[in-house]
Amino acid sequence: MKFNTKTIHGGQQNDPSTGAVMPPVYQTSTFAQSSPGVHQGYEYSRAANPTRTALENALASIENGVRGLAFSSGLAATDTVLKLLKPGDEVIAMDDLYGGTYRMFTRIYQDYGIIFHFVDMNDTEKFESLINDKTKLVWVETPTNPLMKLADIEAIGKITKAKNILFAVDNTFATPYLQQPLNLGADIVMHSATKYLNGHSDVIAGALVVKDEALGEKLHFAQFATGGTLGPQDSFLVLRGIKTLHLRMQRHCENGVKVAEYLSNHPKIKTVYYPGLESHPRHEIAKKQMKGGYGGMVSFTFASGAKAEAITFLENLEVFTLAESLGGVESLANHPALMTHASIPEAKRKELGITDDMVRLSVGVEDVDDLIADIEQALSK
Repeated sequence: MKFNTKTIHGGQQNDPSTGAVMPPVYQTSTFAQSSPGVHQGYEYSRAANPTRTALENALASIENGVRGLAFSSGLAATDTVLKLLKPGDEVIAMDDLYGGTYRMFTRIYQDYGIIFHFVDMNDTEKFESLINDKTKLVWVETPTNPLMKLADIEAIGKITKAKNILFAVDNTFATPYLQQPLNLGADIVMHSATKYLNGHSDVIAGALVVKDEALGEKLHFAQFATGGTLGPQDSFLVLRGIKTLHLRMQRHCENGVKVAEYLSNHPKIKTVYYPGLESHPRHEIAKKQMKGGYGGMVSFTFASGAKAEAITFLENLEVFTLAESLGGVESLANHPALMTHASIPEAKRKELGITDDMVRLSVGVEDVDDLIADIEQALSK
């Protein structure tokens, strides 16, 4: 089954009791049993719920995995992966990460004795030098948030497989429409399903997909034991969103590259971060592992380097909405240093290149001429 068909039919079946094409919202906490311990596969909705099961089957299908798990947020999904570790274990992570991920690593799990190393994953020598017998997990975003850095998933996967290290990829920005990490050597794929998978800015959700049943069972146990599950109504909404993922991503990609090209040629703009531009330092990696486009996320900085110019620009946008998050049908604009990445210490932000004049755009599916006109009028202010 090809991807565009999988988004609609993958892992799905009509409701056996009524023939409903869409799975019902099973808004229930518990399920009747005919005798103690004898049931129809469902006991209590924290363990499993039929609506969530339908979503999890769809997640596994579109990522080519064997087990999908749906969570109350992307951070809940990340937290569950880290619960596989114990004090003294080491994690090698991409140096540019979503601010909430970095916060969890450094302000929660570091205090529990987990050791984190942050490195540019394109520096293979440095990356391999950090691996030792305590290394249990490699965590990568690609493209990263907000610098659009890329990591070669296949190359990293070969290293982690040889060393028997778990390899997790945050695939939120690319989505399985563009990139399928499990096919390239990853063991775990994570999504903030709040973003492109749902696509309508009306749900907070997370997802994990794995290609090994035993690993999937371990993660499910941690989820069940700690309770970070997604409710049935939100599961229904994310599943509905997935059914148009391929259509939305086509337009996100079309609009994203046009916005990036426009910004690249504007005299007020210094640097544009977008994997689809030939000027991107890892464009060849993007061409190799991102199929069908390069997404709708674009970051840029100003020629003046002035924070005030970035803020004025953001305050004057009319079609783009100034807000956190990304991946919805509507276009959003964000100031990483003051918003999504404010929890990362200023010195660390500067080291990475997340400057005070950086703006991150989530380019939506509106008419691209309207989006570019909006950017142009805001830049003129």
